[in-house]
Amino acid sequence: MNISKVEALKWFSFLSELPGEKHEISKKYEPIIGSVLRQIELSINNKFDNLIKEIPNIKNMKNRTIYVGDQEKFPKGCISCLFGTGLGGIRKTNKCNLSCKFCYYHDNLDNQDIIQEGMWEIGDSSYYEEDLELLLSIQEKPSGIAYVYLEPFLEIEKYYSVIKKIHTAGIYQHLYTNGSLCTEENLKKLAEAGLDEIRFNLGAVNCSDKVIESMKIAKKYFPSVGIETPMTPEFFEQFLEKKELILNSGIDFINCAELHLGEDNINNYIGEKVYMARRGYISPIWSREITLKLMKMGSEENWDILIHDCSNHTKFSRELNKNSKLKNSFGFNTYRSEFDRDLFHIFLPILKDENFNFISEKSLPLEFELEKCKSDLIELAEYENSKDEFYEDF
Repeated sequence: MNISKVEALKWFSFLSELPGEKHEISKKYEPIIGSVLRQIELSINNKFDNLIKEIPNIKNMKNRTIYVGDQEKFPKGCISCLFGTGLGGIRKTNKCNLSCKFCYYHDNLDNQDIIQEGMWEIGDSSYYEEDLELLLSIQEKPSGIAYVYLEPFLEIEKYYSVIKKIHTAGIYQHLYTNGSLCTEENLKKLAEAGLDEIRFNLGAVNCSDKVIESMKIAKKYFPSVGIETPMTPEFFEQFLEKKELILNSGIDFINCAELHLGEDNINNYIGEKVYMARRGYISPIWSREITLKLMKMGSEENWDILIHDCSNHTKFSRELNKNSKLKNSFGFNTYRSEFDRDLFHIFLPILKDENFNFISEKSLPLEFELEKCKSDLIELAEYENSKDEFYEDF
């Protein structure tokens, strides 16, 4: 089914005003919702494709992702993620010393699950450090491991011995940090323990001179040092101000993450123009635009770093690879929406934009004209809302 932009705006405006926070829409109308989201996505992807065509010397890694720069500097953590046996996440620190607008945990930073003292979360299960030898001797080792969630340097001294054991097992390891708590001493100890790669979320610290200096120090000890941060207008502006300082720090790569929105950060971006990729991640359209601008600039100016487009497409490819390595059935994929309901209101800004157009338009069939469907939809929404209230009372 196709739809015009005018009708799309009418439909989503109406649907966003229906009573009830989690109203269900009859399957009869699902094709209309899908058509609007797909029309938006097609137009945005066409815009991205045109920007990509402007980037000199762009490289494609087996259709899974794109980048510019020397392939030798492509982070091996990403290689493990996109081509290896997966990227196991190890969690220990459930707190952060910063609060970033784009953080996926923003609204619940103080309410994260505690990982019990002396334990580590691996594969959604809890282990004592002394369990690692047993785990590594029984299960197939992943090609890579990432230390995530939330700021490891808050208790970095607990990481050294675990990193050493996993290094001895021959597994590639990288770690994420905002960099604000890094010192030459703790960076050196991490490297001595066997950490292979460290990634700085430079956007979290507003491109702080102190953290840029820490990146420079890190390069003395680690084979691979880079930036990984969600692409936002604020980061782009700060990066341009500190461009020479950052490029002269000796880093190997920038992973340009396309910001996607979840329950805990979406409230910070209400009013932005967004799209939905493959009915999965919802992202502001400016996020990948910034990535592609950086890639174009880096290629034209011959920056001595690799710039990677860690886009929604890349994350889709990541999930396909992961599920293939897990021997799931052909086509099975865990790439999906962060939300359990349709959020019609967040697509209104882009539908109201006079400069945004659908690639092709077609009028809806008569039976799907909004005026003919309104009473049915209102009745359905009121029924679902009353049902929710009944179960809440019960």
